[in-house]
Order: sequence, then structure tokens, then C-alpha cells
Amino acid sequence: EGIGLCRTEHMFFEEKRILAVREMILAESKEHRRAALAKILPMQREDFLGIFREMAGRPVTIRLLDPPLHEFLPKEDQAVNRTAEDLGVSPDVIRERVHALAEVNPMLGHRGCRLGITHPEIYEMQVCAIFEAAMAALSEGVHPNPEIMIPLVGAKGEFDRLKKLVDEEAKRIAGNRVSYKVGTMIEVPRAALRANRIALNCDFFSFGTNDLTQMTYGYSRDDAASFLPTYIEEGIVSG
Repeated sequence: EGIGLCRTEHMFFEEKRILAVREMILAESKEHRRAALAKILPMQREDFLGIFREMAGRPVTIRLLDPPLHEFLPKEDQAVNRTAEDLGVSPDVIRERVHALAEVNPMLGHRGCRLGITHPEIYEMQVCAIFEAAMAALSEGVHPNPEIMIPLVGAKGEFDRLKKLVDEEAKRIAGNRVSYKVGTMIEVPRAALRANRIALNCDFFSFGTNDLTQMTYGYSRDDAASFLPTYIEEGIVSG
């Protein structure tokens, strides 16, 4: 019937791609970031074109980049040294960037739509890749059906700003030739409470039950196994 959640971050970890992603993260200016993103763009475009061909007109919900940037940087000394050599920088530059991006609670940190607002060029590249792929699919007689998902929205202003970014890129690349939707994943409790306002400018909702459960109950999905079975046995929560 379609793809309900296409996670784009998993496309970045292939060996040749991760180097360009790391170059983008280490960039000291927007211009340098854009230069690195230009290397990633054709890779993403080919990914999406392959998906559109395979889906043959069925809807594909594509989530823009969600995890924090530090997840893409190497941590172990051997990997740091190899990346430094490949990029022609000092290992200390990478270690300093890893330190600068470190967060006390990454799940609630600089990720999702927050990343798209502070570094819009990242989302611009992804949306550009989606619509360039969509146009290529059309030229092959395939009718793409992209649904673009903006992650971790908690306020209407976040969604509205990034939907404007998507709409502008779509118009620039495809005009009115590609039908698409822009929606969000409801995964922050505030988004659930303010859903009626977010919905005014939104084509669809998805529900991120992992994050929504964690933030509502305060249960870590990585650590709840130590007490949750007892809660279920005692009937405190249902299984």
C-alpha cells in the first residue's frame, strides 16, 4: 500500500556517504556546509528515485533528518584518526567538534525540526533530492507520491516555517508537476495538546509512539526493562 516511514538518516551511514556527512558537520560556515551537502545530494536523489520506481505511484512518507549530528561523528581513536586523514584535518578538530556537539540529553536536544530551523540548508538539500528524484521518475512514466514528514514538531511555528521551506523548494524544482503532502510526526506531548493548531497548515499526522510514550510517562525505552515487567504483572500498566 505504501511506505509509512522512510527514515532518511539510515541512508547516510554508507562508507562513502558518511565522509561527506562528517565534512558537512565539521564545516565552519554555511558555504562550506553547502559544499559538503552538494556531495550528498546526488546520493539522496538516487535513493529516492529508486524508491519511487519501486513504489510505482504508492505513497511514500519520507521523514527528514531526525537524529542529532553528533551521532554521525566517530568516537573511537582509530576511527577519528582515519576520518581526520580522509578529510585532511587534525584529529583534534574532530574531537573538539564531538565535544562541542555533546548533549546531556540528546533525545530532547538539537535534533529533528530544531536542526532544520538552525541549519535549514540540510533540509533544503533533502527536499531538493526528493523533488529532483520525483521529476526524474515522472520522465520515466512513474508517478511519484511523496509525503514529507517534519520530525519532532512541538509548536505550530516550527511546522509552518519548515513547511514554507518545503513548498518553496518544491515550486522551484517541480512547479506544480508533482503532487505531494507535508505533515509531521506527533511525538512530543505539546504537539498532541496543540494538534488542532498545528493541523491548520498540515496535510497529515503520524504518531511517534516511542518518543510520545517516553516523554509522557517518563519511561526510557532503553531502560524500562528493569521495572516494566513488574508493572505489567501488578496490573499498573497493561501489556
